[in-house]
Amino acid sequence: MTPSAARPVRAPRLAAALAAVAALALLRPASARAAPPATVLHELDSALQDVVARVSPSVVQIQVSGFGPLEAPGRADTSVMVRRHVVGSGVIVDPDGYIVTNQHVVRGARRIRVELPAPPTDSPLRAGTAPPRLYEARVVGAHDETDLAVLKIEAKGLPALRLATQTALREGQIVFAIGSPEGLASTATMGVISSVARQADFSIPMLFIQTDAPINPGNSGGPLVNTAGEVVGINTFIFTQSGGSQGLGFAIPAGVVEFVYQSLRATGRVDRVEIGVSVRSITPPLAAGLGLPVDYGVLVQDVSPDGPAARAGVQPDDVIEAVDGRPIHSLPALATALYQHRPGEPVRVRIRRDGGTRDLSITGAAGHPHDQLASLGDPAKNLVPRLGIVGVTIDDRLRAAIGGLRAPTGVIVAALTADPSASDTGLQVGDVIHELNRIPVQSLDDLRAALAPLGEGAPVVLRIERQRTLQYLDFELESDRPR
Repeated sequence: MTPSAARPVRAPRLAAALAAVAALALLRPASARAAPPATVLHELDSALQDVVARVSPSVVQIQVSGFGPLEAPGRADTSVMVRRHVVGSGVIVDPDGYIVTNQHVVRGARRIRVELPAPPTDSPLRAGTAPPRLYEARVVGAHDETDLAVLKIEAKGLPALRLATQTALREGQIVFAIGSPEGLASTATMGVISSVARQADFSIPMLFIQTDAPINPGNSGGPLVNTAGEVVGINTFIFTQSGGSQGLGFAIPAGVVEFVYQSLRATGRVDRVEIGVSVRSITPPLAAGLGLPVDYGVLVQDVSPDGPAARAGVQPDDVIEAVDGRPIHSLPALATALYQHRPGEPVRVRIRRDGGTRDLSITGAAGHPHDQLASLGDPAKNLVPRLGIVGVTIDDRLRAAIGGLRAPTGVIVAALTADPSASDTGLQVGDVIHELNRIPVQSLDDLRAALAPLGEGAPVVLRIERQRTLQYLDFELESDRPR
């Protein structure tokens, strides 16, 4: 991606100004600490303005209309769907109109519009006089596990920001969150990095950047930037009891964002690497009971026979110390490292065994099985737009590869689309559709034939197989055209 052609941020000047303020605060007498020289404060003020001025033109407001679950006090995972309007944030990462945001911002979207920031003005009297620049956006791809999505608008020469994939982060480092909290576009807040690798949710196998820069609803999908104006993360969620910022904000690291962005832009999907091992976190009781050399980290429980890890020499009870040079202290660290690994390249793994360490190279690592399904269907031929899926008829070869199906025929969901006219079906990649309104579905033609006579608002009940379990999904069909 190409950095913006806008004037560079004077990061050294900002660092020098901050250092000068800190030094003055420590070295001057207590009676004089309240009044550092005006020139130092002016330098700091000007440097902060430079960062915000450089970054803000690249941060967009995302306006989404569509359907989502009813949010009611005391109710969770409700099946009641309502029309909703969402305002989120995004960041331009390519001058040709590619934008990164959160997947949850555009989930269920029927229409997505992107508003670019108004040109800057030096007078409040002229603020808001320029007409908004609105663009219709399409979803290039979305990835649920990392909560990232890539949008495309038809525009050229846009100011883009660089993803800081090679920039080391430190606790205490100053960062800025830019976005549209509560719909207030181009809002900038400042804080520090509280942690560079926080497992914020034990149900999510990923590490996040934690910051105390105020983040509120509407900041989702916007960038967390450093003093050089580089994107170090994409703001994704907060911990709060009040609904507003409590200084506990979390961002997806730039390295993960870069990998997912490039994958979605190239193929519309993310081929994460599988090396063929079953792993678990090491706990002190586990370490004591097994006599492990460490009481934290990741332990190999099992190795798939004839899999990539087995061929490389990985064994059960090995402790994984590093992947591709990245230290592995937890399951989220392992998942994050594999997300950033380039498919097709050997995975370099350092393991601890019998009191020593060994460096192994795992070749032939494959993408996740669900990711591989996407390559089976040709979107031009296998698309079922009203369901928002790419479906593949199960044949003998596919049946043997999947194994263990409850029914031998059907249509497997190879990929989900972001078609705004599709119904919110609840289908997931890997689901097998066996019936539609009690009509047997043995092929893609059967599925299309069963859908053909149904109009807008018609009830649909799918009998599907998910993880060897049969279940029903019910919904109402949407219109053929986005609203």
